[in-house]
Amino acid sequence: MARTQGSHSALTGPRIREAALRLFAKHGYAAVSMRQIAAEVGVQAGALYNYTPDKQALLFSLLQGHMDELLDAWKGEPQGDDPMARLECFVRFHIRFNLQRPEAIFISYMELRNLEPENFAVIEGLRKRYEAVLEGILRDGEAAGTFTVADPAIATRALIAMLTGVNTWYRAQGRLSIDEISGIYWQMVRRSVGAP
Repeated sequence: MARTQGSHSALTGPRIREAALRLFAKHGYAAVSMRQIAAEVGVQAGALYNYTPDKQALLFSLLQGHMDELLDAWKGEPQGDDPMARLECFVRFHIRFNLQRPEAIFISYMELRNLEPENFAVIEGLRKRYEAVLEGILRDGEAAGTFTVADPAIATRALIAMLTGVNTWYRAQGRLSIDEISGIYWQMVRRSVGAP
């Protein structure tokens, strides 16, 4: 099958991923066909299979890419010994990172159920690695007497859900900046872990 005029291999792969991300976020994974993705990119449907074996592999690749990017970005954040500073850093990082990727966040939560079991296990493992970062901060804060948390594992899930929830209502043209929102959320998180 002939390549669509103007199609270039180095550009087409990322464009397929971007189109799939947009379409999955807008219509849902189950409602989107490979033909729709191809039309969005401007290539023949058969050309997609030069870049991905099937739609499941494409979804898995998007979710894994998001989690890898999240974990790599966290490594670049300042790490120290003070649990309070680390917790504030985590709160601000999580909000900032997620607000820059609304479609990726949306499908990371809404389309997780559409992964085949082996793919789900991989993504779940990556999510647990990220959760372990926050849980470790909470446990260190408890050990230092800085935080009071009844159950660090449950607190971790609750805090991540709260922080990720910003994506459901945040609008760039709203009255508060990302820094202001992060500051408000940091104060709420502080109080929720019993920090002074």
